[in-house]
Amino acid sequence: MKKFLYILIIVFLVLLTMPADLNRSKKNENTKEVTLWTLQMSDFSDYMNGVIKEFEKENPDIKIIWIDVPFSEGEKRTLASVLSDNPPDLINLNPDFSATLAQKGTLYEIPEENVSQFNDGIIESLKYKGKLYSIPWYATSAVTIYNKSLVEKAGIKVPNTYEELKISAPIVKEKTNAYIFLPNITENDTMLRILNKYGISSYENINSDRSVEVFDMFKDLYQKNLIPKESITQTHREALEKYMSGNIVLFQAGANFLNMIKENAPQTYEVTDVAPQLRGELGQNDFSLMNFVIPLRAKHKDEALKFALFLTNKENQLELAKLTNVIAVNKSALDDDFYTKYDSGDLMSKARVISAKQLNKVEPVLKSNRNQKDINNLINSAVQEIFLDKADTKSILNRIAKDWKLLID
Repeated sequence: MKKFLYILIIVFLVLLTMPADLNRSKKNENTKEVTLWTLQMSDFSDYMNGVIKEFEKENPDIKIIWIDVPFSEGEKRTLASVLSDNPPDLINLNPDFSATLAQKGTLYEIPEENVSQFNDGIIESLKYKGKLYSIPWYATSAVTIYNKSLVEKAGIKVPNTYEELKISAPIVKEKTNAYIFLPNITENDTMLRILNKYGISSYENINSDRSVEVFDMFKDLYQKNLIPKESITQTHREALEKYMSGNIVLFQAGANFLNMIKENAPQTYEVTDVAPQLRGELGQNDFSLMNFVIPLRAKHKDEALKFALFLTNKENQLELAKLTNVIAVNKSALDDDFYTKYDSGDLMSKARVISAKQLNKVEPVLKSNRNQKDINNLINSAVQEIFLDKADTKSILNRIAKDWKLLID
């Protein structure tokens, strides 16, 4: 009898556990694993893991596999992966390389009804030939960081436009023996961004009379030694060094550079203030983005899109912004007090509010083209030739217009 009861208990326990095991097996079969690649986000792993955990809690049928890729390897690894049969489902990239992948036909087109939560100008900037292939994640928008002491010594107002900067440059040089600015004019797409503020953004108008005037405005500053000779060779990093040492009056950069100034040049930081970025005649503001793309061959496109939209909702955007000082691209997040109010003594928050406000006026935006890096190189070569007086500006730009057209045909 005891043996019979023992067997009965075992059978009962087996029957009791079978449905659960079957359910668990069924659940595992239905779970979709979405692979996410980010660029150099490992310093914020607590944030990323927290967002992933919350998403998986709300979506128990989706599991996120997060892989952080070194920035220097991002493009190479992404290109190889999107051409394979098993790419990641969601990849963090910059817009220029995203446009290159869109041009190659390797990206999934994002349905525009899914992106109403984002800043309209930013969405417009991400379109390639009128179609959307990426989702914005976060932005930066440079502010003018300036030395109050040198501004006061020169007796000028902080310039709002490049024309005002040109007028103030000789006064600053005479009164302070400092340069007003080091524009890093051949770094990446700096000159193209300046030209875009004058409505110049294509091969059709790169050789226009207005374009000639803009190039010649900077050429004049360069040849009269009113901006440093290094302006055609040096980067943001060197400009930061010159600002911290008091050799230039203003420096255009994201709010995060204020921390570097505070840590490395506390005396300069004490006399530092911020203002809106320099503008051209159209009055719009410049910005930079990081975004997400979904490869055309991704196995879980819908789930990847769902997670991307979760990562960029108001709450998650604000949490990331508070950790990193980036600017949200979610419209509701941009309306938060974090982006609209600041204490007068808090320079970082002042810069953040100015940056966020600048996103309200960004059109016409500078869009990425096919072979964008080659276009950047063309423009940067033109800058050097023009500044060094290799030929007259118009003839150089006529040649650039032809070369640019060949790159995108």
